[in-house]
Amino acid sequence: MLFAIIATDKDAALDIRLANRPDHLAFLADLGEKLVFAGPFLDEDDQPNGSLVVIEATNLAAAEKIATMDPYEHAGLFASVSVRKWKWVLNNKEGR
Repeated sequence: MLFAIIATDKDAALDIRLANRPDHLAFLADLGEKLVFAGPFLDEDDQPNGSLVVIEATNLAAAEKIATMDPYEHAGLFASVSVRKWKWVLNNKEGR
C-alpha cells in the first residue's frame, strides 16, 4: 500500500530544515524501495515550508512509524504531520 506523509513546517523554521537536511536526505535514501517519491512544499518565495513523502508500507501503523523516524520530526521542524493511504492512478509507470 502507498501512504502520503504530509508535513507542514513551523513558522520561521527554515534554519531547522536546512540544518537537518543532510540527515533527512540520508533517512529517505535508507528507505530504499519503500520510498516512492519525496520533495518539499514551497512558499511564495520558493523556500521550503513542508514535505510530501510517498512511501510503500504494509499498513497505516507501519507508515506512521516511518514518519516518526524522520530527522526533521526529531528536530521539531513540523507544526503538523498527517499520514494518509494514497492511490497512484495517473502516470504510474511502476504499477504500484
